Amino acid sequence: MRIIHNTLDIPDRSRPGLTTTATDAVNLQGVGGNLTTVGRRKRGGRRVRGQREKGKGKNIGLRIGTLNVGTMTGKGRELADMMERRKVDVLCVQETRWKGSKARGGYKLFYHGVDRKRNGVGVILKGEFVNSVLEVKRVSDRMMSLKLEIEGVMVNVVSGYAPQVGCELEVKERFWRELDEVIESFPRGERVVIGADLNGHVGEGNRGDEEVMGRFGVKERNLEGQMVVDFAKRMEMAVVNTYFQKKEEHRVTYRSGGRSTQVDYILCRRGHLREVNDCKVLVGESVARQHRMVVCKMTLEVRKKKRGKTEKKTKWWKLQNEETCEEFRQKLRQVLGGQDELPDDWKTTAEIIRETGRKVLGVSSGKRKDGKDTWWWNEEVQECVQRKRLAKRKWDVERTEEGRQEYKEAKHRVKREVAKAKQKAYDELYDRLETKEGEKDLYRLARQRDRDGKDVQQIRVIKDRVRVSLGGGGGA
Repeated sequence: MRIIHNTLDIPDRSRPGLTTTATDAVNLQGVGGNLTTVGRRKRGGRRVRGQREKGKGKNIGLRIGTLNVGTMTGKGRELADMMERRKVDVLCVQETRWKGSKARGGYKLFYHGVDRKRNGVGVILKGEFVNSVLEVKRVSDRMMSLKLEIEGVMVNVVSGYAPQVGCELEVKERFWRELDEVIESFPRGERVVIGADLNGHVGEGNRGDEEVMGRFGVKERNLEGQMVVDFAKRMEMAVVNTYFQKKEEHRVTYRSGGRSTQVDYILCRRGHLREVNDCKVLVGESVARQHRMVVCKMTLEVRKKKRGKTEKKTKWWKLQNEETCEEFRQKLRQVLGGQDELPDDWKTTAEIIRETGRKVLGVSSGKRKDGKDTWWWNEEVQECVQRKRLAKRKWDVERTEEGRQEYKEAKHRVKREVAKAKQKAYDELYDRLETKEGEKDLYRLARQRDRDGKDVQQIRVIKDRVRVSLGGGGGA
């Protein structure tokens, strides 16, 4: 018999049309003890519920995915395009096959690998979360983690790639031992999300393992799948994929030939499972040949925080142009009444110059410009990628030789178009760099590249208590 300890969170669904929970019923009792029902038909009920939710703070939706890409070479912009279309904020990638430890790109990729032919892991972040990175840990070419601060909530994202079935037992045990150490290093109150290719089948059904997984796995469990379940029990994690009833098409993460299995998983702490709204496999994408992307939708409850207004800046760089500079001088003289001398009051002088600059030079929109690193991503490339995606979807459904050949040709066509677009863009860039203005752009691009290549964009300073002596002599 299963005992439920926290009964206050169980929704009361005995009466249709009501959204009252046991907790709501306690909170909404008036002074006289009368129960106020929160229902769709009563305006007062909605108002009370809205006031209560407003006091808690706002909720932030977060979509986290995982995908074994096979290789990152030539797929960077296509992955960013897929994340944008599918509204994925954080994507864990495995088998990147890139050597080194760097961060790069507009949708910023943090990666780590030691061999160009095998393994490698990474995490891709949407642009708005890049400045939220507090820490990056690169454990091995099979594991890395990022710590994010999202509106005051700490979220640790782990990307993992477990050894394949044929690997030695010692290699597998080393992987799980390292993963245990990584999870244990995170404070208990922080969110932890693992996106990984764990190369194991947890299987369908959950008898005896109800506390760590649901009933909606795929096929039968194997030895590697048992390692996944044992890890979840040790670390009090939950295998999120298995809690949502989906068609088999939206549970299978790996297809090759006649095999259809589930080896890619998203895990979170059991205590935070209530924040997960949905989790499923997204079909119809062609970035990876055999694996499919798993996406988990979470809702984080965060405390209130005022959003800073976007700053619009005057385009002072336009003064480098002689004609614009002369126009600015004339306009400034008109404002000063034809005088060349400026007022003695500096505040008045500064305001006159700023206002004239805004009128003559204009101001920026204040919006972030994305995609600077992929200016070669033109319409022809996008159309080819779209045709490749449709061909992949057709082959997945029909599984005919004609469909496979069509998909193969579409992949080659995309590679050719990308190569042509890059070559054309770089030729134009080299021509511009030979000019005087292009030389300045070169230094600007170098500084931007160095800045983007750093893991952490913000630095937290912890101030310790220091005793200061204000006297002339004596120690602190």
